[in-house]
Parts: sequence; structure tokens; C-alpha cells
Amino acid sequence: MSGTVGYHAGLAAEDIVAQDYARREHDIAARRWRGQSGEIDLIARVGDTVVFVEVKKSRSFATAAARLGRRQMDRIVGSASEFLAGEPRGQLTDVRFDLAVVNGLGGLKVIENAFMEM
Repeated sequence: MSGTVGYHAGLAAEDIVAQDYARREHDIAARRWRGQSGEIDLIARVGDTVVFVEVKKSRSFATAAARLGRRQMDRIVGSASEFLAGEPRGQLTDVRFDLAVVNGLGGLKVIENAFMEM
């Protein structure tokens, strides 16, 4: 995808994911939150848990999922730590790291606790 097309496709994918989380009774706390370590696509809350969501879009779910590498996970965890500094329980906050993959048809799969599985 070219830069502009890819950017807009990414925004559309993030919209699909945010709508899905909202439908599943998650409050959307932030979109494209940026810390010193990098950006987190979506931050949601469900109960006392803060959910950090990385969104990947590609023609297939497998290709989208393969685009998340260890270095990027490490950056997301670093940014999440920065976000948690502003939470009442700080680093003791219950957290989850999800991977949401969107295919070329707009289909969505959410892998909860994805960083534990990779």
C-alpha cells in the first residue's frame, strides 16, 4: 500500500476495532496514544483492566498477525508503562495486550493476551 492509502486503510481498520471493543462493553480510553517509547493504536478499559490493542491490517489475518514483531511488542510495552504511570494503581493496574487483525474484506479477529502467545 502506498503511504496515503495505507494510512487511511489503517484508520479504517482502527475504526472497525474500536467499534468492536465498544460493542463488547469496553470503554475506549485513547486512540493512537503516543508516549516516548512509541504509539499504541487503541487503549480500552473493561472493569479494572486496561487493554492495550495493536491493530494490524492486511489481505489475510495470517499476514496481518505476522506483521507484529518482538521489537514492536517491546515498544508497545514501554509505551503502556508510560500510560500506566497516570493510572491510580500505576504499574499494579491489571493489563492485557491484544492483537486485532483486520483482513482485506474488513473482517476482524481479536487475539486476547496476544503478547503471551508470541
